[in-house]
Amino acid sequence: MNEMTISSAARTVHNIRALRTDADHQWALAEASHYFENEPEIGSPDGDRFAVLVALITAYESEHYPIPVADPVDMLHFAIEDMGRSQAGLAELLGSRARASEILNRKRHLTLAQIRLISEAWHLPMAALAAPYRLDRDAA
Repeated sequence: MNEMTISSAARTVHNIRALRTDADHQWALAEASHYFENEPEIGSPDGDRFAVLVALITAYESEHYPIPVADPVDMLHFAIEDMGRSQAGLAELLGSRARASEILNRKRHLTLAQIRLISEAWHLPMAALAAPYRLDRDAA
């Protein structure tokens, strides 16, 4: 067994731990960064170690740094403002400029058929477009 194999095997069996603090998180990021430079083979001891580190990092970040879910109307505005889409394009998908305006101004909810059309045409997650959101009249 050569020195590289021993080093990899030794690293694989020790030093994996739960991530409870930001210091633990930083440690795991540093450990995983070595694998980004030289990605291990899937199923190898280092490949398994890398997979475990990524799972730990993902779980820690999901709990401590959650990404808020945008509501469907915000997602449509993002697509129009930052993804090169347009309100005219949305109107074309929905069959009406008035309908697009009502949805973007929170006067009307998206229907399931509209969600499917937008998701397919604009490559937006269907589940995110189907999330509940408030209309302007609901705020009163």
